[in-house]
Amino acid sequence: MRTPFSSLFVFTIASFIAVFLVAPVAQGEQGPRVVTTTGMITDIVKQVGGEGLSVRGLIGPGVDPHLYKATRSDIAALTQANIVFYNGLLLEGKMTDALIKVASAGGKVYAVTEQIGKEYLLEPEGFAGHFDPHVWMDPQAWGKAVEVVEKKLSSYTPTMKPIYSSNKTAYLDQLASLDQYAEKALNSVPKTSRVLVTAHDAFNYFGKRYGFEVVGIQGISTESEAGVKDIEHLVDLLVTRSVQAVFVESTVSQRNINALVEGALAKGHTVSIGGELFSDAMGKPGTYEGTYIGMIDHNVTTIVRALGGQAPEKGFQGKLR
Repeated sequence: MRTPFSSLFVFTIASFIAVFLVAPVAQGEQGPRVVTTTGMITDIVKQVGGEGLSVRGLIGPGVDPHLYKATRSDIAALTQANIVFYNGLLLEGKMTDALIKVASAGGKVYAVTEQIGKEYLLEPEGFAGHFDPHVWMDPQAWGKAVEVVEKKLSSYTPTMKPIYSSNKTAYLDQLASLDQYAEKALNSVPKTSRVLVTAHDAFNYFGKRYGFEVVGIQGISTESEAGVKDIEHLVDLLVTRSVQAVFVESTVSQRNINALVEGALAKGHTVSIGGELFSDAMGKPGTYEGTYIGMIDHNVTTIVRALGGQAPEKGFQGKLR
């Protein structure tokens, strides 16, 4: 049942759409105006579309897409866009009404995960009936998202297809190199140490691809809260498995991770915070970590070095800060 507030919010979205879907493309603009939800998708569009493409990302660094709500300016941007790319699989749960309204009004709205087969997708316990949306944690799977972006951009501007296709191929080659580095570096972690404990369950596809057991304090969505029993269970796991390090995330509170460290210490086991990982958002724009490749390079290198493996301090391209 909708509350008066939610009904008013939907009415507001519809009002924006009625006004802005008729807005013309400004003189001098080249190519489609693209709006994306997450930074990881924004980076794909930049890599495939090149410098001549106008792209605006709505969800910035350090912001949790599970909890993000579209603002009035976001709604205006969505309705004026020629193409909208979003992750899908319920990642942007609180933006669903806005995305549906834009699509229903004739907007070109695409989920970049649409070409990933159900046989690959994970359906974790506690998230029954829904798939884990964090597919970007596997560079091989994320390549499917790159293909979707190139296909939709080329369909909108057929004359640019040769350029978009060439850019796509070059970017997929870079992702393949990233994946090879990740596989080699992560294989250097002793098998008994391949337990990745993070603030929430964002790394399951990472674990699937590289052979790590993944344990998140919170569930797939950060809307779920960890209880006292959850913390106690994980403390026991840290102690019995002699886990060396746990990891905080850039978009999730560190409170629960601190509770794990303190709980383990109270039982005579010292566990360190291995570093901060980028899970649902990348680093600051303009930095290497503010790109998808930099994000994954940072995560892989941080995990490997904290869990007893071998990886260069500056990562596979020597660009990490």
